Amino acid sequence: MAHDEIIDHYSALARAADAGWVVADCGQDAFEQGGFGVAGYDELGTLPEGAVRASLGCGNPVAVAELQRGETVLDLGSGGGIDVLLSARRVGPHGKVYGLDASPDMLALARRNAEQAGVRNVEFLHGVIEHVPLPDHAVDVVISNCVINLSGDKAAVLAEAFRVLRPGGRFGVSDVVVDGELDPVRRAAAEQRIGCVAGALPIEEYRELLTRTGFVGIRITPTADHGDGVHSAIVQAAKPAIGPGLEIRPMRDTDAAQVLAIYQAGLDTGQASFETTAPSWEGFTAGKLPHLRYVAADAETGDVVGWIAASPVSTRPVYAGVVEHSIYVHPGCQAHGIGRALLRAFIAAAEDCGVWTIQSGIFPENTASLSLHQALGFRVVGVRERVGRHHGVWRDVLTIERRSTVVGR
Repeated sequence: MAHDEIIDHYSALARAADAGWVVADCGQDAFEQGGFGVAGYDELGTLPEGAVRASLGCGNPVAVAELQRGETVLDLGSGGGIDVLLSARRVGPHGKVYGLDASPDMLALARRNAEQAGVRNVEFLHGVIEHVPLPDHAVDVVISNCVINLSGDKAAVLAEAFRVLRPGGRFGVSDVVVDGELDPVRRAAAEQRIGCVAGALPIEEYRELLTRTGFVGIRITPTADHGDGVHSAIVQAAKPAIGPGLEIRPMRDTDAAQVLAIYQAGLDTGQASFETTAPSWEGFTAGKLPHLRYVAADAETGDVVGWIAASPVSTRPVYAGVVEHSIYVHPGCQAHGIGRALLRAFIAAAEDCGVWTIQSGIFPENTASLSLHQALGFRVVGVRERVGRHHGVWRDVLTIERRSTVVGR
């Protein structure tokens, strides 16, 4: 369905729920047997009947979002408000929950439900999930219930979720996914039987979108099998954590000048590499994997203060899960935990991509880098003695590696 058709469709369902009908977004049999609606909830006793009647989700994201007292939550496509009200209970009076919906009728229904429930720490916003009307870093958790699959621009939805999350924030949604690319006949059969499947992504495509957006710690867990390769699923991820005023995001071409300047500053110390001059941007990107490139940036100005990237160690298939990494921090920003945050995010992202070994070489004299890596699970596996000359001096290199405990076991 087109965007306006979706709004009209859900507005009609809101009016039906407000009139006392139990509404369903799928065939009734599929709705009742497939875990849609309120089937996934076990804490409905104190909610208004209107919120329960208007529940159109495919799971219970509140149950997996691990909400804490005092947190701020955003529900994308909040409908009649059931997940907003449940979240408000979890975060308590010092927390806050935003519900975002494009349907004025759903928003009116949700506001009435909140008033009936006596819930004050909620705010319902009119807007679309591709353009969230909240500032950057406004929330701790983003939830959603069987709504993202309806968007025609899922990359924009995930980018907005990443933008409004604070560093370390969590993404926990219920959604509909499919196994691989469904052939047209199977997809048509599923959509005829289960209207909620419209727009559902293959699991691996969903994972790739989350990775490209900058999320780490990605888990997609099917929760119900609806046949024809269609599943309800819990999708969980996190925005990398870092200190106040900073964020970690994927590296962009527009970061080129700052990334290379930080690279050169590191080389100028004489302790980072045998290289003495940073390459051109074309040379830099040619030697690095297109994914697994991240920067730490000032959240207000966008200035890059550190970066990390990976290179393949070999084109042989057996080494597909082995990479070599480089990490550099602006000389004026060291000893602030930026390198540790970058490396921690990189490790999580690498494991999301199926990397089982991360390796690198470090001069023995670079004790700060060695300590950082050892603190995050790297170990020295060998010494390459007098392997090369640097400014006229033969130097040793420590070979370090980190073997994943979750990938390649």
